[in-house]
Amino acid sequence: SEDAPGEGSDAPAFDWAEARDHCRASWLRGRFLAMGSLSLGARGAHLEFVVDPDEGEELRRRLDEAGFPTSARTRRGRAVLTSKRTDTILAFLRYCGAGATVLEVESRLVMRQLQGHLNRVLNAETANLERTVASSARQVALIEQLEAEGRLGQLSAVDQSVARARKDAPEASFTELSRTLGLSRARVQRAFGRIEAAASTVVPAGE
Repeated sequence: SEDAPGEGSDAPAFDWAEARDHCRASWLRGRFLAMGSLSLGARGAHLEFVVDPDEGEELRRRLDEAGFPTSARTRRGRAVLTSKRTDTILAFLRYCGAGATVLEVESRLVMRQLQGHLNRVLNAETANLERTVASSARQVALIEQLEAEGRLGQLSAVDQSVARARKDAPEASFTELSRTLGLSRARVQRAFGRIEAAASTVVPAGE
C-alpha cells in the first residue's frame, strides 16, 4: 500500500502558487509555529524565522508575496528572516489568525510608549525644576546681599515687593509670583533683572 504523507515518503510539497489565501495563511502559521519567534523589546517588536539555508529564499519570497517583507541573513549556517516593523508584524499575526496575540502585543507596545512618554515628561519636569531651584537660590542670594549692604531699600517699590515675595516663596515660579503680586510675568522678570543689576554694581568705598 502507498505510504501516507510523511510516513516512509516525503510529504507532498505545498503548492503555494495554486493555494487559496486561507491555505497560505495556514502554511505560514505552521512555519511560524515550527521555526519562528516573536519578541518585544524596548524599541518594539521583532519577528524572526530561522530555517535551513535552502528554504530561506523561498520562505522570504512567500512572505513578501503575502505582504510581509523580511530581511535575510545567515547565522551559524542557518537562514534568518527578520521583520522589525511593528505594523508588518501585527498584520502577519492577524493574517495567521493570532488575534489574541495581536491584542497582547498592541497592549504591551502601548504601555511601553506610555512609559516612555511619562519618562520624558518626568525628565523634562525634573530639569525645569532644577533650573528653577538654581535660579531661585541665586536670586535669594542677591537679595540678601542687597539687604546686607543696605541697598535693597533703594530699589523701586515693585522691585522690593518682588524681592520680598521671592524670599517668602523661594520655590515659586515666575508665573506663581506674578499671580501672588498681581503683576504680569514680564514685570516680575524685569524686576529680577534690575535686582541682579543692582547687586552686581560695585559701590565705591565710603558710600
